Amino acid sequence: MPEGHTIHRLARRHRSLLCGHAVTASSPQGRFADGAAVIDGAVLLGTDAWGKHLFHDYGDHVLHVHLGLYGKFRDGFGTPPEPRGALRLRLLGGGHWLDLRGPTACQLLTAPEVEARTARLGPDPLRRAADVERFLERVGRSRAPAGTLLLDQSVIAGVGNVYRAEVLLRAGISPWTAGRDVARPVWQAVWEDLVVLLGAGVRAGRIVTTEPEDRERPAGRVRRVDAHYVYGRAGLPCRRCGTPVQRAELAARSIFWCPVCQPAD
Repeated sequence: MPEGHTIHRLARRHRSLLCGHAVTASSPQGRFADGAAVIDGAVLLGTDAWGKHLFHDYGDHVLHVHLGLYGKFRDGFGTPPEPRGALRLRLLGGGHWLDLRGPTACQLLTAPEVEARTARLGPDPLRRAADVERFLERVGRSRAPAGTLLLDQSVIAGVGNVYRAEVLLRAGISPWTAGRDVARPVWQAVWEDLVVLLGAGVRAGRIVTTEPEDRERPAGRVRRVDAHYVYGRAGLPCRRCGTPVQRAELAARSIFWCPVCQPAD
């Protein structure tokens, strides 16, 4: 599933392509035909992202998209390709086209409905003036494991499985440690680290969490094999201590961690 940096990157991309233009909207698949008809001819006023949720502002209506596991956007310039397969939404404007396939959610909302939806989400480290205190209070009183809390979108929005595993390793927190057993300054450091890591993900379009000194090749463009500390590396040596990386299930997703660098209480 795309993590928050991808959605913020898409919001920026769509803003640059379509903002200020009247769009031609259609649903070749037919599942969003009524919604497409409503925004057909409307001007895109702006885009926004909150966690894994993307919003297009058309004035009286806001397009809400959640990509889920299988959703994808594709865009281009000039004449779009012939529609094929499950093409949920096509937008044309300013000489560009934008296609959406396979999202978990593709719907029109009113402004109050957008407010109600975002109110259920936790603070997003990529948003200006994000409420970090809300995050700190929530994790600081929770008995849930740290690895569960970071995937709970009502606690913190935009963190997915990769960032979860990586930020916990960088902070030295066991995924199994209860939130309330982690010191507040450590959680503060986790938040600040996520601000940096997610922001780097927006700029680069990929997740890189390792420091140069912990990579096999410290100079040059970061190779995929060097990009992560523990995610997807079960059985391989920890980049920091050499202990084999462990894998288990936590919050219905695979969690990767180093039992030495992230000791359980």
